Amino acid sequence: MNETAIKRKRSKGEKAFSVFNYTFLTVLMIICLYPVWYVAVASFSDSNMLTVHTGLLMKPLGLSFDAYKKVFKNPMILRGYGNTLFILVIGVFLDLIMTSLGAYFLSRRGVMFKKPILMLVIFTMFFSGGMIPFYLNLKDLHLTNSLWGLIIPFMITTQNLIILRTSFESIPDSLIEAAQIDGASHLKILMSIVIPLSKAILAVMVLYYGVSIWNSWFWASAIIRDRQMYPLQIILREILVQNDTSSMTTGVGAADQEAIGMSIKYATIMVATIPILCVYPFLQKHFTKGTMVGAVKE
Repeated sequence: MNETAIKRKRSKGEKAFSVFNYTFLTVLMIICLYPVWYVAVASFSDSNMLTVHTGLLMKPLGLSFDAYKKVFKNPMILRGYGNTLFILVIGVFLDLIMTSLGAYFLSRRGVMFKKPILMLVIFTMFFSGGMIPFYLNLKDLHLTNSLWGLIIPFMITTQNLIILRTSFESIPDSLIEAAQIDGASHLKILMSIVIPLSKAILAVMVLYYGVSIWNSWFWASAIIRDRQMYPLQIILREILVQNDTSSMTTGVGAADQEAIGMSIKYATIMVATIPILCVYPFLQKHFTKGTMVGAVKE
């Protein structure tokens, strides 16, 4: 019998459920994607036409790149990009190193006081010293008004540490023991065996840490005073929340400032969002595999 013949015939209830399921998920997808589409289309629209438009927006209203030209003429946008990329590249690199070292330590058998140390680590997920003591620590360590103050204190996230530890524990002990018999040190085992076997989960860690760093703005607004050190999200916050587009509407008439300011906001959102959206497709194949590593124990 061919493959089609041996397939079980689905009941009417199953067919109805499939139709409902696909319809519901399609509608949900459209609801989630439309705001993104609206912002993208609005950023390419003529500002005057966009101001008077009401209702749904499916295509640009008079294709215009004026908003993007004004955004990229703003020196703070490029400066913010540079600061954010510095924090992102250095931060993710150090985050992976420190989280891998901590996860390897907590994943090995026979570690003295392993359980009490792990409990103390987990304790930090639920309780912290508080915002003010944390800020005072940064101040005493001379990490305020410095980009390093946004990197060093956040090198390990407890949740990511536990995920990576679970993944490391799934590596067969026989591989570790064979390396130890050959005289390999713990650092050698970590770099030559554990890390190469954990590429999928490390890709997930890159995504988790990268998105967290890219979207963070609170502590930057709390400890950075020099505008030249502002990351991109602080610049974006000034434009969207504080409605400050004065630096990009210079030379524009007062009547047109509100209209062009709206287009600039949409263009700024796209400029700040597209890079992190472009990274995900390259990590997607590792993401699904990596999040399931260590999830099922035999």
